[in-house]
Amino acid sequence: MTYLPQEIIRRKRDGATLTAPEIAFMVEGLTAGTVTEGQVAAFAMATFFRGMAIEERVALTLAMRDSGTVLDWSDLNGPALDKHSTGGIGDTVSLMLAPAIAACGGYVPMISGRGLGHTGGTLDKLDSVKGYQTQPDNALFRKVVRQMGCAVIGQTADLAPADKRFYGIRDVTGTVESIDLITASILSKKLAAGLHGLVLDVKTGTGAFMATLDASRALADSLVKVANGAGLPTVGVITDMNEPLGTAAGNAVEVQLAVDFLTGKRIDPRMWDVTVALSAEMLVLGKLQPDYASAKAAIETAFTSGKAAEIFGRMVAALGGPADFVEKADSYLDRPAIVRPIHAETSGTITAIDTRAIGVAVVAMGGGRVRAADPIDHAVGFTTLAGLGETVDASRPLGVVYARTEAQAEAAAVALRQAYALGSSPVRGPAVIERVTG
Repeated sequence: MTYLPQEIIRRKRDGATLTAPEIAFMVEGLTAGTVTEGQVAAFAMATFFRGMAIEERVALTLAMRDSGTVLDWSDLNGPALDKHSTGGIGDTVSLMLAPAIAACGGYVPMISGRGLGHTGGTLDKLDSVKGYQTQPDNALFRKVVRQMGCAVIGQTADLAPADKRFYGIRDVTGTVESIDLITASILSKKLAAGLHGLVLDVKTGTGAFMATLDASRALADSLVKVANGAGLPTVGVITDMNEPLGTAAGNAVEVQLAVDFLTGKRIDPRMWDVTVALSAEMLVLGKLQPDYASAKAAIETAFTSGKAAEIFGRMVAALGGPADFVEKADSYLDRPAIVRPIHAETSGTITAIDTRAIGVAVVAMGGGRVRAADPIDHAVGFTTLAGLGETVDASRPLGVVYARTEAQAEAAAVALRQAYALGSSPVRGPAVIERVTG
């Protein structure tokens, strides 16, 4: 059947529920260029205001998945599993989770993204590891997943290409903040990765894209329902981002924090809670463990035995990084000239943190992008960030800045002080808030 783009746009504008063939027609036209950018923008705006039913979201997700290559992992000896985070500050969970799942018999072909806005990207972090290939060819990607059990890489051009074009149009037309379109964007890439199970880490709080719990629940519910409706077993977990998840924010400094976690040198309690919770959910989804308690115990053993650290080191080497990276990470990661503590102007207990502002401060130093083509300075950032409920004084700083210049360090100090509120009655909730099954 032949459709007219303008008629599909009109129907959505007027609040109609589109059919799967109508949605597929728009996505195919988007990919082939037979539907104009103006028409795609109008479709996005109509969707933004009118919304989509769950069946429409499923149809859009599947059509975008099918716009390119869909990977097949049926040759593996276990399930292909993954997790996706909606983005936060100090969140290095992927770097620990992937090898831990591999240590428990799963396979993690993790296709990650770069930084978005104030949030850090897993690929930008891994780019701070000299030699590591974040864009390997498909043959190397499959080889590393098969042999090491995990590989963390970037999205290739042939995976869900409709999403890349659609997002570019949404980005310049004010239609990014649509749960319907966010859902399809995230899940089309995950479905194209050929997964057998997915866990979604949906952040909430001052450092999250969804700042309120209600908004985070709505997004998590949409993601879980659409993923399961598209045939991918999925569970969501809402986690707290009212403070940085780990005590470092930046690229190289977060990689060092991940290595310290894996080797047991330093484990931030909230990072542990989130990493173990997400990993345990993955093991249950993949039928590698019968229940959550057994899965949690298996993940904890993967870390405490050193097996996860060993697999991480082998993965880094297999993708071009140093063979002894885990043992000598500090000598391979770039460190800037200026490293100094930032103290609060007065002593006190931390009662609130503008977590987003910390991420923005890292971006301002060059640790993130203002424009898509901007280079990243992987060395800049913060370490030993104080958390909610901690007392800061002359001996305990708010954090330590890693900067290239005095001007950078001074600006970062101002931003960090402004991000923290001091008082006497802190409120700190759990790192893992709730589970969402849809």
